[in-house]
Amino acid sequence: MTLLAFLPVAAVDHVLDGYVKARETGNLQVLVDAITHDAQETVQDGVQSLRRILANSPSLCATTFLQNVGAELGANPFLRQVIVENDDGVQYCAAFDQTVRYRTLSENLAIPGFTETLSVVTLEGRQTPLLKITQSFGRDRAVSALVIASPMLLREAMSLTAEIDYLQVALTSGTSILLRGDAAVEQEAERGDYLFARSFAGEIPLKAEAAISFALVRADYSPLDVGFNVVACFLGMLTLVLAIQYARKADIAVFDLERAIVAGEMKPYYQPVINLKTGKLTGCEVLIRWVKKNGEIIPPGVFIDYAEMSGLAIPMTLSLMEQVRYDLEDICRQVPEFKVSINLFEGHFRDGSIVDDIQSVFEGSGISYRQLVFEITERRPLDDKAAANRVMTAMHKLGVRIAMDDAGTGHSNLAYLQTLGIDIIKIDKIFVEMIKDPRTPVPVIDGLIAMARELDIEIVAEGVETQEQALYLRARNVVFAQGYLFAPPMKLSAFLVLANALKPVGHESNLEPGFAVA
Repeated sequence: MTLLAFLPVAAVDHVLDGYVKARETGNLQVLVDAITHDAQETVQDGVQSLRRILANSPSLCATTFLQNVGAELGANPFLRQVIVENDDGVQYCAAFDQTVRYRTLSENLAIPGFTETLSVVTLEGRQTPLLKITQSFGRDRAVSALVIASPMLLREAMSLTAEIDYLQVALTSGTSILLRGDAAVEQEAERGDYLFARSFAGEIPLKAEAAISFALVRADYSPLDVGFNVVACFLGMLTLVLAIQYARKADIAVFDLERAIVAGEMKPYYQPVINLKTGKLTGCEVLIRWVKKNGEIIPPGVFIDYAEMSGLAIPMTLSLMEQVRYDLEDICRQVPEFKVSINLFEGHFRDGSIVDDIQSVFEGSGISYRQLVFEITERRPLDDKAAANRVMTAMHKLGVRIAMDDAGTGHSNLAYLQTLGIDIIKIDKIFVEMIKDPRTPVPVIDGLIAMARELDIEIVAEGVETQEQALYLRARNVVFAQGYLFAPPMKLSAFLVLANALKPVGHESNLEPGFAVA
């Protein structure tokens, strides 16, 4: 325990690294947010200029039209050209009375809430791309305004970007508008070598992302190291005193976890999984809680990491499965399509005993193998891929299905989906939270959905908390969802009441009222 006195000193670099990462990542996020906001305002101004030209011009390419174009060019500093052409690209007229030669770099993308479309072009003899805002006119004419993509990047005030290793402004379809540095930096950011930030424009299909070397920004904070070390020496003694007090008084000592498992204090809580199209209950995810004898409920974040590190996650999961069998056996027998999802840990795929545990608990029970879904999280890497593959193959032979929890957020980089035979992906709450309006696309979610469809993998959305999120997902044919919009994780008694109200899908007419299984 005396070693605790030295922890603050040893932790100086770690603490300062965390501070620098949080502060500089925040600064980087402010930058990319400013870039996308600036681009959005430029496009909106370009749309308004285009609309004023058309509203005030009785016909195209006439004297009044060209005068209106000139007036907008003078009033809008970011408007560079206005062109009238047909569907084949034949130009009828343009500002400055000249033929505009340009090259199209992207497809036309719709701007949500606008009748105009957006694409990227470059003028002949110039390298900097422009955004082309196009409005159809009549049956075969189109009027386009060419505007600067991100004016703030051209101003001298943007000297801050000189230190940035990677900066890209692009359409959400992937077409790059501006690129500085090496795009490979984005992959290196996952290893912690770079700080990374991304921003999406709210009303136009455009994004910006940037990265900066962590070592570079960390060097600017070296004077703080001395001050931190002085403070750490004082904190060392204070830490020792507090540690002694904690060991004597703490209610949640880690060495008490094994006793809690044996005493049956690790309890399953059930969060419903809902069919977004029918509103019916289709299953549940089993989540663990430490319910102490005095009624205090300890959330899993307090003990899960220790359980994994100590190996206690394996007997803890076995105890949980035994309780699930007892709790849900009758429901699963009455509703063959009801699905029960249980979380596994990285250690289960190294140990391999999970397959025997599944058989010993569920063989011959009212819960069939095909009703079981076992979730593996992305938040911890599967270091031994061969062992994991053997375990998952054995699980598939039993008939159970395997879900990838927290898809896209952790170590697996989605390669598990094909290499390990994943049946279901669960879209993480951090992505679902990006949905603000059912009509505004969220590219990262749309990408996950498209990938799952391509691989014929089922989708479950987690963390659904608003009606807008549910509508967005349902519109994209995501059928299954869970979250506080429907219900939080709950004790068995409350879950059975909800199950009775929602009437699970499948053989509903054969269900006994009340699902009285406890």
